[in-house]
Amino acid sequence: MTHLRTSLRALLAGAGMLLAQGQPGFAAGFDGAIKNNALALNAAGTVAAVSNSEESAVIVYDVAKGTVLRRLDGFATPRNIVFAPDGARFYVSDSGTGRITIYETATGKEAGILAAGPGAFGTVLSTDGARLYVNNEAASTLTVFDTKTMLAEAVIPGFSQPRQGVKLSPDGKTVFVTNFLGDKITLVDTATNKITGEIAGFDKLRAISITKDGKTLFAANSGRNTVGVVDVAARKVMSEVAVGKDPYGAALTPDGRFVYSGNLKDNSLSVIDTGTLKVVATVTGLNEPRQAIAFSADNAHAYVLNRDLSVAVVDRATNAVVSTMKP
Repeated sequence: MTHLRTSLRALLAGAGMLLAQGQPGFAAGFDGAIKNNALALNAAGTVAAVSNSEESAVIVYDVAKGTVLRRLDGFATPRNIVFAPDGARFYVSDSGTGRITIYETATGKEAGILAAGPGAFGTVLSTDGARLYVNNEAASTLTVFDTKTMLAEAVIPGFSQPRQGVKLSPDGKTVFVTNFLGDKITLVDTATNKITGEIAGFDKLRAISITKDGKTLFAANSGRNTVGVVDVAARKVMSEVAVGKDPYGAALTPDGRFVYSGNLKDNSLSVIDTGTLKVVATVTGLNEPRQAIAFSADNAHAYVLNRDLSVAVVDRATNAVVSTMKP
């Protein structure tokens, strides 16, 4: 096992080094035509970190004050951000450099780098934060990192351009990986790191979310302006809800009662009641909302990333933008 981990790390590190040295084909914008954004909150809901793949910086906000804590520069195409369960650190993936950079939340200091290889995109942590799962859209793989040793435990093949959408089931037993090519979701057993099945029937699949009981999955279909409703046990799309134009987001509120869809071309959010599966409100006044939607722990506010890396604060009671955090 030690030899395997070392070999995997050497392979991924080598790919990352080629990127850093600017080798042909792996310049900063080698996958720049693929655009996305990210917004993550720490568990306490006091710090937000945001990125857009077209910007070279990650902005970190003090949520209570609505002000910038710091700016982290030097990225090529930042893709996704996740906080450790205790909120002490956060991970930023960069497909252009092939690296996952770890930062201390309190200071903004770099705490480590995981060499994931060119195309490192969507990320999700295990419930205990011991493992980080990384989609690689260029290699069509899922890499499993041990976050303590910073070594790759496994590189799982068999995907078709997995991008930002990757989620862990509430029981921690399954990773759901979106495949942009083929429009399907692949299921991976976290105990064996083996693919166990797939769910098809999507159209330009974007973000996904899963209910706390693990029974229902919501998926944004930007190709037909809907959010798909999936029966996880049956591995089947049971229905679709029509939303705005070019939906990227499918963010589930903490209480599980609503799904917020970020509609890129409408500059809006569609709010879906998960009980009736109907749109009950539309939030306007946004600028190119995509996947980057998060919620306060008390369920009172939604945070939505705009194109300019500002964050719109939405009052959930009125579904109106009440303030904006500006970079």
